[in-house]
Amino acid sequence: MRLWIQVHTWTSLISMIFLLMLCLTGLPLIFHDEISHYLEDEISAPAMPPGTPVLPLDRLIASARQQLPEQYVMFVAVKETEPLVVVAMSPTAIPVPGQFHRLTVDTRTGVVLGEEPPRQDVMDIILRMHRDMFTGLPGELFLGLMGLVFAASIVSGVVVYWPFMRRLQFGTVRDRSTRLKWLDMHNLLGIVTVSWTLAVGVTGTINTLAVPLFDLWRAQTMPALLAPYQGKPLAEAASVEAAVDAVRTAFPDRLVASVTMPTTARFGSPQHVIVWTKGRTPFTARMFTPVMVDARDSAKMVAPQLAWYLRALQVSRPLHFGDYGGLPLKIIWALLDVITIIVLCSGLYLWAAKRWGSKRRLASVVAAPVTVSP
Repeated sequence: MRLWIQVHTWTSLISMIFLLMLCLTGLPLIFHDEISHYLEDEISAPAMPPGTPVLPLDRLIASARQQLPEQYVMFVAVKETEPLVVVAMSPTAIPVPGQFHRLTVDTRTGVVLGEEPPRQDVMDIILRMHRDMFTGLPGELFLGLMGLVFAASIVSGVVVYWPFMRRLQFGTVRDRSTRLKWLDMHNLLGIVTVSWTLAVGVTGTINTLAVPLFDLWRAQTMPALLAPYQGKPLAEAASVEAAVDAVRTAFPDRLVASVTMPTTARFGSPQHVIVWTKGRTPFTARMFTPVMVDARDSAKMVAPQLAWYLRALQVSRPLHFGDYGGLPLKIIWALLDVITIIVLCSGLYLWAAKRWGSKRRLASVVAAPVTVSP
């Protein structure tokens, strides 16, 4: 038991500051969509009669090219809630970070409504802090390690809590002293939220492996698929609309999220239009599947099978963010997040109070007068 207490104490202390940061930044991220909608001046579609037909994607891409004729079209993102598409363009065939132009086009008229500003808003900054602390992949992997340390803290906390609470009725909070009261509150809140904290901690750790896992899958899968096209020039897509229609026909249970144009960049193929699809339900809306469509013949397509670890990654995302059940689930996630912050702060207080109390007792013993009996 002493060993378990030491494990719980030190794993909690090691991960404490980073878990507090993740909980504090994660709280507004739960309501990311609502806050962004309130703060940002988003480009919205003008009102038109219901049922107004939409134009083919090729017409919409052509409208964007007229605005920036020297740019390369990299991908097209389809807005789910509004009749809009975002055409992302780059001055070079291989995009350079920070040099994207994202033009929003009305799908019913083909009019370019504006360009998304390249600056980062408040929520983007909070997301960067939560994801990698502005240090890129090393920061992500470090936070993943802290997630594992946090999981060890939770497991050891349950082991320590189990025999301790056999002497008390569940929910008992003793008030004989401040420290004892906070100890009971720490134990009670910790055990009430143990399943949620463990689930969020583990899924957060899995999310930090997104980049290396995707690179691993690409290294295992894509070379064999792209081998017949090595050395060939960059293809010009005959019809993006035909490629999307072919995918919708082949996968009627999925929605088209975006289209990647033929490219030599690491996320695409020089001879294919890659249509990214996702599920229709709130839970499966984060589960993406790529479909590679031949740029010149939309009848030729292949849907590479995603590896099990990428599926685990995709399942972990909605479980981590809690955004698959609408606003009620987000509120529950936020309440559990606040409780976790209280558990972390109370744990730090209990550790500090114990050390301070030990030093005071030691000081009183040292300062006590020595009585010598005759």
